[in-house]
Amino acid sequence: MSASVSVTAEAPAEAGKLRRVLGLGSLLAVAVGLVVSQGVMVLMLQGAGIAGLGFLIPLSLAFLLALTYVLSFSELALMVPRAGSLSSYTEVALGHFPAILATFSGYIVVAMFALSAELLLLDLIIGKVYPGLLPDMSIAYGVLILFTLLNLLGIDIFARLQSALALVMVIVLLALGLTAVTGSGSEPALAGGIGADWNPLGAGVLTLVALAIWGFVGAEFVCPLVEESKRPERNIPRSMILGVTVIFVTIALYCVGALFYVPREELSGSVLPHYLFATALFGEAGKVLLVVAAVTATCSTVNSSLAAIPRMLYGMAQNGQAFPQFKSLSRRYGTPWVAVLFVAMITGVPILFMGDDPDSIGLLLLAAAVAWLLAYIICHLDVIALRRRYPHMHRPFRTPFYPLPQIVGIAGMLVAIYYVSPAEELTLKIFLSAGAVLGLVSLIAVFWIKLVMRKPLFRPEPIESVQ
Repeated sequence: MSASVSVTAEAPAEAGKLRRVLGLGSLLAVAVGLVVSQGVMVLMLQGAGIAGLGFLIPLSLAFLLALTYVLSFSELALMVPRAGSLSSYTEVALGHFPAILATFSGYIVVAMFALSAELLLLDLIIGKVYPGLLPDMSIAYGVLILFTLLNLLGIDIFARLQSALALVMVIVLLALGLTAVTGSGSEPALAGGIGADWNPLGAGVLTLVALAIWGFVGAEFVCPLVEESKRPERNIPRSMILGVTVIFVTIALYCVGALFYVPREELSGSVLPHYLFATALFGEAGKVLLVVAAVTATCSTVNSSLAAIPRMLYGMAQNGQAFPQFKSLSRRYGTPWVAVLFVAMITGVPILFMGDDPDSIGLLLLAAAVAWLLAYIICHLDVIALRRRYPHMHRPFRTPFYPLPQIVGIAGMLVAIYYVSPAEELTLKIFLSAGAVLGLVSLIAVFWIKLVMRKPLFRPEPIESVQ
């Protein structure tokens, strides 16, 4: 994977405008770096523990579902090249209410749940490897504050950091997987029995698609950066397609490698299965490698989120769908500083209330998955609606085999939401958590659209209004 950052002087900032400084390497780093988080490292190994090698089946299906949303986002991002991303697409496809719901459910709510879980995991893993080194939650808040400040300093700083973080993270995970699979580390503890019952769940393994798809959500975070991308018609689709492909290979090797060294029941039942894998493979040295992977994964995810989500809010404010303060750009660095601070704040609040409770992490991640999949369904509906409304409009990227990817994507994601948790006792809590937040967002959206914007809830805007 290239980690080069294309930041040149050829894209001077215009007053009130974002600057085009991001090349393919930087965008690929965003696509990979946001997705491969500590939460992914944990959930993927838990899935491998539940299903053994059979987990490769739902993992492959999740990869195909990820390609469907990548195709839809590529078409929409280049047809409506705005920082608002999903809100801008949905505004002209389905109306303002679905636009606000999609963006808040898929990104603002996810920031509250998934980023908080990510920071909690980092605090837990460092506390496990170096007990008593720092007070509880100091690492979580320290990372959040650090990357908030760095993202306030401009997109150039973000790009350099993101490329380095993503490269180190992928190298570490590939090293873990390849070392385990090739047997170049310590002697595999379970090599003799790994293939004895390769798919213990049988057809039931398909219920793990929902868990597996969490390993691929987030590649579309390159889309809000379209106004800061060079050659977006080429680099936006390529970065996402390459990104989810790199992720699939990395996760597959990582999961198979873990099954050589850690019993399935330990992987599925542990809050920190990546800790078990690293220490079983490399002993004490594995702890250091794991800390490197954990730090780079969490920092990469937080860094990407604090770059992309504020630009979504910036775009929504430009469309009148959010507070006008989110349009504020730093005079010196050209960053949407109010939006950056807002995202940092909503990320820190759940950490404050949940503290270092390990049991809350799985709930946060799966509740985030429900909200994110809902946003993907709306994205597919956007493509279908805009193809019907503007059949002859120029599209720099057109989804191959339309509408098959959209139909498959919608159906697959509805099934994934239905089977969101392999543990039935968690399902109700997940739907209650996600439902409560989404219900509140829906209520606020209705009042905002009717009383502030004074527009219909479901009347699409002309596409000229966002181009």
